[in-house]
Amino acid sequence: MKSINKIIKISSLFVLAVVMILQTSCTKELLDQVPTGDLNAAVFWKTEADATIALMSAYASTRAVFDRDYYFDGHGEYTRVRGTSTTSGSILRGDAYNGGNYDPSGYGASFDKYFRYLYGSISRANYVIENINNILLPTATGKTLTNLEAILAEARLLRGMTYFRLISMWGDVPYISKVITDNSQVTEVSRMPIQQVKDSIMADFNYAVAKLPIKPSALGRVGITAALAFRGKLNLFWGSWKKNGWPELAGFQQNTAEAMTAFTAAAADFKAVINNYGLTLYKNGDPGQIDALGKADFLPNYYELFTPKANGNPEMIMSFTHSGTPTNPSQGEELMRDFSGRTIEGSQCWVSPRYEIADRYQLIATGDFAPKMVQLNPSTNTAARTTLNSAVNPNTYAGRDYRMKSTIMWDFELCIGLTALKSTGFSPFIYQTWAANVNVGGIPYISYNTDGSNSGYVFRKFVRNYEGLGRSEGDYAFPVMRLADVYLMYAEASNEVSGPLTDAVAVVNLVRRRGNLPALAPSKYASAVDFFNAIEQERIVELVGEGQRGFDLRRWRAIEKIWGAPGGPGVWRQDTWGANQQRYYLNTIDRTYQQNYIFRIPPTERDRNPNLTQNTPWQ
Repeated sequence: MKSINKIIKISSLFVLAVVMILQTSCTKELLDQVPTGDLNAAVFWKTEADATIALMSAYASTRAVFDRDYYFDGHGEYTRVRGTSTTSGSILRGDAYNGGNYDPSGYGASFDKYFRYLYGSISRANYVIENINNILLPTATGKTLTNLEAILAEARLLRGMTYFRLISMWGDVPYISKVITDNSQVTEVSRMPIQQVKDSIMADFNYAVAKLPIKPSALGRVGITAALAFRGKLNLFWGSWKKNGWPELAGFQQNTAEAMTAFTAAAADFKAVINNYGLTLYKNGDPGQIDALGKADFLPNYYELFTPKANGNPEMIMSFTHSGTPTNPSQGEELMRDFSGRTIEGSQCWVSPRYEIADRYQLIATGDFAPKMVQLNPSTNTAARTTLNSAVNPNTYAGRDYRMKSTIMWDFELCIGLTALKSTGFSPFIYQTWAANVNVGGIPYISYNTDGSNSGYVFRKFVRNYEGLGRSEGDYAFPVMRLADVYLMYAEASNEVSGPLTDAVAVVNLVRRRGNLPALAPSKYASAVDFFNAIEQERIVELVGEGQRGFDLRRWRAIEKIWGAPGGPGVWRQDTWGANQQRYYLNTIDRTYQQNYIFRIPPTERDRNPNLTQNTPWQ
């Protein structure tokens, strides 16, 4: 399957112009999103090929607000995000995420720029939608009509995805469904109630389900399964909000009946994705091989899923492509730079696993949790490395979920060191021992170097183990929607309606199988509560580092469950040596919790438009 990056080459001059437009317009305020740089519609909009070129611009703009969602994992409890590798002012270098706060608390006021970029993405989608509807569709027939409707469906899916993200963070938001040619058209726009925005998103998703082809036409584009999955996810979130409430959003009402209706619809869409299109997990969900502790010559299939080897595989229902070098180095992904340390192309380790994630990985022998690890300091305790179940004893990590070795590295785990695009051989990770000459098993190494980890672990997930591409030149197609996520969302939605169903338990077991874990014991799905806990467990270890956890905690209203009630002592995040690292939610007042459940409407937008009300916790 050819990739979306190759399609973009259809008209490099036009796309360059679009990128320049995006780089300027997307950094303005919401009310400045005026596509004044667009080619005159009567001149450009002539053929299906023109529509495809414009659609590529919409994809590029949408990619800019979804392809670094892993930063949002910092809003949960298992991933630390200490900064970003984004470049301010560059749409292709993650500017939408630049300046955001990715701590577990205090983040709701730091996404004004992201808010504006989301509307920039919507502007590009509206440009495609309006011109296809007004210029090309009225005279189209036959195959051309079918193809144009599919392009229109892609643009509407992108618009729906973007509005879905907006309501997930801000609740009621302005809804703009047309090309804006004059600021006066939006200077008095008001926030639309979330119910109405949700209905408009649903209309976009419904059209996409009706008009998209079964299979996408290129890597990075979408087919019907993406539309079904996003429609299901919208209903799942809506059901969660209606069930659990959203008191921080003025006027929003809990409604159990509406929640059940939404969960039922979500389950139906997820079930259709699972059963009707022949999709499978990567390599059929087989766990693959796993090397011995301290070795990494071959790694489980779950690790491969997050490298370019997996580009275009059936599990990736939707992904955003990156061309890398030499095709277009300005569009390479930054996963190495964000997830790995200095040993890997001088990377910066902006994103790392917290110590607490390790105890979530279950034993393959029992399918359940091991005893909680003991944290010991090897610099003061000579027995730390050999003590049973010590967090710094490598043997403690034996016999666990294969996804653990695929996802994180602990003391004496090896990875390929890469410098100046060449492999320097294996490097062992040893916490607090950076770039030192070490001897492991009689073999001399230079230890893994990073200035970013303070947990005792670094990520292996997303980190390439071969040379040839620099840290910012990756060509991995980042997953926006994965089949494993659909399995878990189906289990959650159906459990809300009917309790544990046989087929729901079966798909959760498929996800567990890739970690070489046994099927769930009956006690794990004896009730709806038990099964939800099992589903949450799989979401934690399966989706870590993919930007899901913070959104899950908010829609489940689980922030207090994780961090304690307002006014409490808070919770420390620690490292493998037992040292306290960061403390969150210490003596935190109610208002801060409220502000973590809903984001601030950007004050600059409100200054320009007095009709934009503010969310209650921010008043």
